Amino acid sequence: MTAYGLAHLRPAAVLAEEVFEYMERIQATLDPFGGRFLVHGAGVHVVEGEWPGALVLIEFPSLDAAREWYDSPAYREILPLRADHIPGDLILVEGCGPDHDSAALAASLRALQAA
Repeated sequence: MTAYGLAHLRPAAVLAEEVFEYMERIQATLDPFGGRFLVHGAGVHVVEGEWPGALVLIEFPSLDAAREWYDSPAYREILPLRADHIPGDLILVEGCGPDHDSAALAASLRALQAA
């Protein structure tokens, strides 16, 4: 099942040189795990709540691939280049399958809550 790495980053107005190096090197860490950027630095149009910062969304073929990428020596080597200069949050999450039914999910959650 497809999985995603989602980062909510809050970069400074002026980026450190290390951040540029991170950006130059990250794709090489993604390639062995089938990772590809879906969103990378695009403006965010907030329609509810607040979202200070930028969004990065990376697609992986599976949650295992996403975890293996994040834990890989190649990514761990460059991670401080970003993390030491841009605060943010990063999650890895499995996507929904093509047969996902939100009404069925609501029914099962309602039943669990009633129990």
